[in-house]
Amino acid sequence: MKKIIFAMLLALPMTTFAQKIGHVDVDAVAQGMAEVTALQTEIQNLQKQFDDELKRKEADIQAKNDAYEKEKATLSETLRTYREQDIQKAIQEYRQFGETSEQELQKTYQTKMGEIQEKIMKAVQEVGAAGGFTYIIPAGACAYIGTGATDITSQVKAKVGAK
Repeated sequence: MKKIIFAMLLALPMTTFAQKIGHVDVDAVAQGMAEVTALQTEIQNLQKQFDDELKRKEADIQAKNDAYEKEKATLSETLRTYREQDIQKAIQEYRQFGETSEQELQKTYQTKMGEIQEKIMKAVQEVGAAGGFTYIIPAGACAYIGTGATDITSQVKAKVGAK
């Protein structure tokens, strides 16, 4: 009985070494994807639209302020108060638009990047299942990757259509 238990204990580490481990550079996969390039372009275009609108709002505020400063001495108290409130309202709208546009940029990026990451993870799972891997670890998450681990980055790139 002791010999059987001893033999089983000796065989246990061998089953551990029989596990197939892979690693993937997720960032390299993502950078080669057309979807990431398209997302970067979309974010840049959206940012430009928002910047253009902010510049227009800023110019409007400056024009209102310049007109107010020129006419301030000749305006009645009521008109002065009205113009000051109008300028303050324009400044508030400017700030609010800046915050809202930044939130929209972040939301768009996070939503679309989430879809891209899901596509990559699905490809990793498919490559892992097809290759009989026990574990596939993101390359950036490991302090050390030994020679016994298989790099599946190129297979995942092929699966998602990345360069």
